[in-house]
Amino acid sequence: MPTPVDPEDVLRLPLVANLATCAADGAPRNAPVWFHWEDGALFMLSDEGASSVRRIGHDSRVAVEIVDYDNTQGLMRHVGLRGRATVMPMDRALFRRLLTRYLGPDETAWNPWFLENIARISDPKGRLIRLMPESIFTNDVSFFRTGPRLASASAPAHRR
Repeated sequence: MPTPVDPEDVLRLPLVANLATCAADGAPRNAPVWFHWEDGALFMLSDEGASSVRRIGHDSRVAVEIVDYDNTQGLMRHVGLRGRATVMPMDRALFRRLLTRYLGPDETAWNPWFLENIARISDPKGRLIRLMPESIFTNDVSFFRTGPRLASASAPAHRR
C-alpha cells in the first residue's frame, strides 16, 4: 500500500538518480546521474556526445528513480518521475548549483581534475538534460525494520 512522501523531502538531498531511456531498438537503458531539482524540473548533467543524449534525441520519454535509503535506520523513500526530457545547452550557473549539491559550497575545494575531465565544466559541448515531470510517484516503505510504524517519522532532521 503506497505511503506518500513529499517529493521535495527526497529531491533536495544529494542522492544519485537513475535515468531510464529507450534505445533506438526499444531496449531500455539506464544510467546513474547527479541531479538538481529547481522550479519543478529535474536537471541532469550530460554532454552532446553522451549516449543518454542520443537516446533522448530518438525518444524523449524517460523515467527517473531516486531512492533515499538508510539500512541502519530502516529508511527507504522512493520518488519516481516520468515524462519527456529535453536536452538544453549548458547553463553554467545551474551547473554550479548542481555541483554544489554534491561537492559542497566551497568551489576552491573542488577537485580541478574532476571538474575538467569528468564534469567537463569548461567544455562547450556540455549539456543539461531537463525533465519537467508529467507525473511524480512517491512511496515511503520505511517500515521494513519497524513494522507498521514508519521509520522515516523518526529519521534525523537532515534526512527528512
